[in-house]
Amino acid sequence: MALSNKKRSERKDIGIKAVPPKVRCNDPKCPWHGSLSVRGRVFEGNVTSVKGIKTAIVKWGYTFFIPKYERYERRHSRVVAYRPECIELKIGDKVKIVECRPISKTKSFVVVEKL
Repeated sequence: MALSNKKRSERKDIGIKAVPPKVRCNDPKCPWHGSLSVRGRVFEGNVTSVKGIKTAIVKWGYTFFIPKYERYERRHSRVVAYRPECIELKIGDKVKIVECRPISKTKSFVVVEKL
């Protein structure tokens, strides 16, 4: 009995370097407090929208080389990510998102840390 109580108080290791949130939630799709496993790609970007329920749109920029002109052009990617209840976000926040199983038609990423 004492061992199970000790395991509950420990923080869950999700397999990436990220600071867990200080607030605890009961969200089953939270990678820290629920059963959602994360794997694959990790990105850092800025939140551009939080209008959807438990949803954040994250955008980041990168450069792409054009061989014909031997020049670089600026491009951006925009991804819909799941936002757990324990992570409070607003527009302009820098976040770390990680790939997970498909949660809905467009969501295959989850926010794991506010930077």
